Parts: sequence; C-alpha cells; structure tokens
Amino acid sequence: MNRLTFLLCVSAALQGQSLAIRAESLYTAAGPVIQDGVVLIQDGKVSAVGRAADVKVPSGLTVKRAKVAVPGLVDGRSTVGLSGLLNQSHDQDQLEGSAPLQPELRAMDAYNGRDPLVSYVRSLGVTTLHTGHGPGALISGQTFVIKTDTTEVTHGVLKPQAMVAATLGDGARAREAGKAPGTRAKQIAMLRAELVAAQEYARKQKEAEKGKEPPRDLRKEALVQVLRKELPLLATAHRAQDILSLLRLAKEFDLDIVLDGASEAYLVLDALKAAKVSVILHPTMARAFGEMENLSLETAARLQAAGIPFAFQSGFEGYVPKTRVVLWEGALATANGLSFEDTLRALTLGPARLLGIADRVGSLEKGKDGDVALFDGDPFEYTTHCVGTVINGVLVSEGEETRGATH
Repeated sequence: MNRLTFLLCVSAALQGQSLAIRAESLYTAAGPVIQDGVVLIQDGKVSAVGRAADVKVPSGLTVKRAKVAVPGLVDGRSTVGLSGLLNQSHDQDQLEGSAPLQPELRAMDAYNGRDPLVSYVRSLGVTTLHTGHGPGALISGQTFVIKTDTTEVTHGVLKPQAMVAATLGDGARAREAGKAPGTRAKQIAMLRAELVAAQEYARKQKEAEKGKEPPRDLRKEALVQVLRKELPLLATAHRAQDILSLLRLAKEFDLDIVLDGASEAYLVLDALKAAKVSVILHPTMARAFGEMENLSLETAARLQAAGIPFAFQSGFEGYVPKTRVVLWEGALATANGLSFEDTLRALTLGPARLLGIADRVGSLEKGKDGDVALFDGDPFEYTTHCVGTVINGVLVSEGEETRGATH
C-alpha cells in the first residue's frame, strides 16, 4: 500500500489531524491576501491564520510549504461519484431514464467514493462536492454535499440532502415521440400538478388522526420538503424564456430556487435580482450549441456586477473523463472581466454560502475545517500545478494523480 492510499484509508476514520501550511501568498477568501502567511490546523480545524511572524507553530509539527495557498475548492454542482471515470453504463448513475419525475431518488444511494474521478478532482484542489442526479429529466432526483477524501459515503457528508434537481427546456423533453413532456408548456403543467399533489398530501398528513395517515409516498414527501423550503429546487434552465417560467413557478408556490446553467442569464439580470435567486453558472468553457448557443464568457462578471450570488461548477460531460474541472472553469472567467478575488470566492466561500455549509468550509478562518489547496503559482494560470490538497488537516494528495491524468 503506497503512502497516499494509506492516508486516504485512515483519513475518513480520523476526526482530523494537525498540520501547518506556510505560503508565500495566502488567500483566505475572508480578507485580504496575506504575504508569507501561515494556516495552523489542529485536530482537523483551523486554529490560527496570519503572517508567519505572528503565528507560532508548535514544535515538531509538520509544515507544508507552497507558493500559493487557498481554501479547499467547493464544486458548486457536479455528478462526480455518480458519473464514473469510464464511459460504461455500469458506472453512470447520474440519470434514471425510466420516468420524467423522480424526486425521491437520493444521490447518497448511488455515490461511489472509490471512483478514480473523485481522486482526480481532489488532486486538483477540490475538497467539497455538491453532487448528485444531473440534468436531463424534469425532476431527476436529489443532490448532496460530501468531502472528497472519503471512500465511504457514510463519512464526510456535510448535507445528506441538499437540493431537488429539475430541468426545464429541451433537456427535459421526452426522448420518445408521443411521451410526456414534449413541450415547455407540458413541463410546467407537470411540475405544477406534482406540487399541487404534494400540497394535498401534506394537508392530509396534517389533518389525519394518528394512525390513520395516508400511505407514505416518497415522491410527494420529497416535494413537500421543497414546498416547506427545507430543500431548494435546483432548476437547470438555459434559455431566457425557461428562466422566466421558472421564476413564475417559484412565485406561484413560494419556493426557494437555485438557477443552474443559466446560459442566457445576462438577458434577465433584473428579474433574477428582484427574485433574489442564486446562480450556479454553467461551466465557462462549455460548448456553445443547442440551448447553450448564446452563452457568454462574461456572464460571471455580469452576475458579479449585478450583485447576484453565484458559484462555478464542473457540471457533467458525456465523454471521458465525464467532468470538467471547476478550477479551470473559474480561471477562464478571470480572463473575461472577473477579478482574481471574485473568482476565488465563487470557487470557495460563494458556493459554501449558497449550499449552507459556510460554517464548515469555503474560507480559512479559525474554527472552520482545515481544507486547503496548495499551488506552485497563480492557481488560475494553466501551467500552474496543484501540489497538495489538505482535508481536515490531512494531506490527501500531493499532485500525483494530476501528473498521471489524461485530459
């Protein structure tokens, strides 16, 4: 058993380890850059952050050095762990095609932490995944949030249920002629009918005498959670017309929604801001065709300028290795109007806040998890390497997977 495999095996069983990280440039995502900075991690949690001259490192504690250190990256939306590295049906669990509406499907039941794709993104600084059922069905299932250092789904989960994933537009049309939904109007009508049915189910549950409740319905239970705002509706929509339909549906049922994809978001910025909607933006380098034909490389900068909360995502690709790398998607945004600091926040603290996990991850602050990504240069420069990934104070990657990966 090599060193990295051993570390991965034991890290899930440990509450956390102790480590000091010293970087020429330390970006905390919670304040200005610290030159010659130190992050002190004790028992898996950040215990001190500051200049090397001001932070005392306990004698004998391992010190890991890097040119640049940033908070562990948080992938805003992914299917990694459900969509595996191989282009084979046996490791593709991100989309169940037997019915258009399946909100009861839970991502945890399909996640494979041992898939090489998980270690691949981890080696590039991704420490937290918001992953699960992907777009391609009217309601494809649920998502959840997990750390990338664990091989067992029972460890490292930050949110066992995060959102219910839906799709509007061409991506949700039935693949067989004569099957529903075949049009946009049918999509909204089917969603509306399911939400109304869930409302009625919740009413009967509340009014029924004890012991005489209606039989459990897992589909309706999931949508009741959406109606009660316990789970947001994560809706993939690219066309402006579909985004506006989503906003109307959310207003009708008073839903918390998160917009995913949003290729034409720049056309409806005022409506998004008025609705107080957060956006998980499509991969910046996604191919501009079909519903995404009008995407813009400047959308991230426009969302930032409009004051609309957003995060970057890796998304899903139908070809090997099945995922983009959220670090590189963010990097391209810096070349198209988004500042370094704003890009970093949209890869760390931004998605952490959007997902409701900012008390644990997303920035390097005292009391938070000791998750750090280390680089040998500017993280957004393509020639830079991720030279270390730390999760809960454990060095879980030193870049070996990166150097051995094919793209």
